Amino acid sequence: MSGANGRAIPRAGSQASPEQLSVNHAALNPSAIQHFSSETIKGLIAELEVPFDPSVIEWRVTNTAKGELRGQVVPYANPRAYTDRLNEMFTPAGWTRKYAVHTSANFERAKDKKLVAKVLVTCELLILGLGSHSATGEQWADNDNACTASEAQAFKRACSCFGLGRYLYHFTGVWIDLDERKRPKSVPRLFGWATPGGWRQGLRPEQKANETAANPTPSENADEKHTPPGRDTSLEEASTLVRQIEAMAEPLNKRLYRGLLKTVARVWNPTEIHEADVLRKVLEHMQAAERGGAWRQPWTELAPKHWC
Repeated sequence: MSGANGRAIPRAGSQASPEQLSVNHAALNPSAIQHFSSETIKGLIAELEVPFDPSVIEWRVTNTAKGELRGQVVPYANPRAYTDRLNEMFTPAGWTRKYAVHTSANFERAKDKKLVAKVLVTCELLILGLGSHSATGEQWADNDNACTASEAQAFKRACSCFGLGRYLYHFTGVWIDLDERKRPKSVPRLFGWATPGGWRQGLRPEQKANETAANPTPSENADEKHTPPGRDTSLEEASTLVRQIEAMAEPLNKRLYRGLLKTVARVWNPTEIHEADVLRKVLEHMQAAERGGAWRQPWTELAPKHWC
């Protein structure tokens, strides 16, 4: 006899003590999993929270700048990375999922005023011994892959309720150069806390120290070296300052915008600046230039001493 998704229903029999099962092999006996101790459950959840290996991380362009081949990218993992982690920890027999598909009535879409319905997919994820969570994904019905995309979104959201992939929600995006097909020219680096090694060492998104900012890898003709982010720089603060600086590119002409970056911080891109005080000075000078004020100062008076 088969259970959900074709999984075999385990035979009744002797059960091993959950305390004797390791975190990685506890699910080999599905009937025993239903009796996990609180400590075993905490260990399993902690393992689910560990970031994916950087090799499976991809980057999606979420916003583009007008008139320039620049885009804001965020990291994501393919649904296969989620299923691989679940299979590795619980085996295919230790978890299951089911979907329910619905469509909404047509309503006016704000961006183009078209009347379009939405495809809504609810995914219920069950992990034996840990419980179940459900979440919903949605896509516009005129998307050729609406159902597939909604399923993936719902599945990932359900996984995040157990901690799997939740760390990816901490990213607000980083601006990088795009090619003529609007694809990233370079692969951003991940923060230390967004890697398995860094996470296991205790690094977390809210920590401000010992972090390597997510920024594009240096171009082949780059001749400048930059320090890691300062200990007083938080991800959210730096991201906000970078966005404010990038917003100045339009009011200032490109030559002045690039010139200020190079003069004040010795970079061509604000995402390469990792210290909040330098980001603030760049922004102040750009705002002064927009108002018509004087801005030219030796960069050595503004940059950290270790850059001189």
